Amino acid sequence: MGYLRQFGRFLAAMQLLPALESGEETLVGGQAVLEGVMMRSPHAWGIAVRKPSGEIASHSEPIDRPSEKRPWLGWPFIRGLATLGQAMMLGFRALRFSANVALDEVPREEGEKKLELSGWVAAVNIVISLGFFIFFYKFVPLVAATELKTRIAALNNNILFNLADGIIRVLLFLAFIWGISLWKDIRRVYEYHGAEHKTVFAFEAKDPLETVAVQKYSTFHPRCGTSFLMTVMLISIAIYALVPYTTFWARFGARIALLPVIAGVSYEIIRFAAKRRSSLFALMTLPGLWLQRITTQPPSNDQVECAIHALDQAMELEKKRGGELVLA
Repeated sequence: MGYLRQFGRFLAAMQLLPALESGEETLVGGQAVLEGVMMRSPHAWGIAVRKPSGEIASHSEPIDRPSEKRPWLGWPFIRGLATLGQAMMLGFRALRFSANVALDEVPREEGEKKLELSGWVAAVNIVISLGFFIFFYKFVPLVAATELKTRIAALNNNILFNLADGIIRVLLFLAFIWGISLWKDIRRVYEYHGAEHKTVFAFEAKDPLETVAVQKYSTFHPRCGTSFLMTVMLISIAIYALVPYTTFWARFGARIALLPVIAGVSYEIIRFAAKRRSSLFALMTLPGLWLQRITTQPPSNDQVECAIHALDQAMELEKKRGGELVLA
């Protein structure tokens, strides 16, 4: 039962991965995982997971920014895809590490093989998560909007049709985020998400990374993946309205093909808004900040300690590599 529960927690957290991570390559950011936090700097990442025994299991590794290997990956709009791709892969590795730490604590018979999420199990999770995303956020809203069009003549207008499609998509997203928050294990992930945000805020303010100092900060951060996803959904409404296709499968194909474009544009808006919080673009991140009332929760001191430990691990490697941080 311990393995099945961890598999379920891992699968659920995989669906939330884009909402839990911060994908900025030049800033300190992080991600909530199962019973812990992953933190990253431009050239390193560290993870700290609280074991059931109360001990902290940690791991850290150096990383390279995509633009350092290939300069063209640092170009506007392209840099968003490269950075988000790296963040998703890193987030997946962090989630798997946290799940395996928990499985290592599951009681076993003497001589029984150590429990862990194998590579093929992890690969199945990726396929399921991708399929869920396309079905739930692309196929279902389009089916619903197409059905509404047969009953509401005004939806024959391409702009109104895509507005209806976008509203349905947002409502599905909100329902999923809220519904899964009722699961106790995921609510704890949201608490670690709050600990990650508080720690990043304290670091950016150059406050000491101590529990009391970190706890005074907000759990709502503008560079959160939740804000990114909400921005993606709002931008997609405008971009889909420009597509001239009117048949169901042509529209569905366009939604898949335009994902990189929408992600690249959304990344640039989030990046700009994080640096200029009084700009018009910053208004587009407000829905994401409001939604963080669900995806982030006030953390305990133990959870903040995990976030601090993870950031310390990343910064120790960052200093060894002589990295320079650029704060928004």
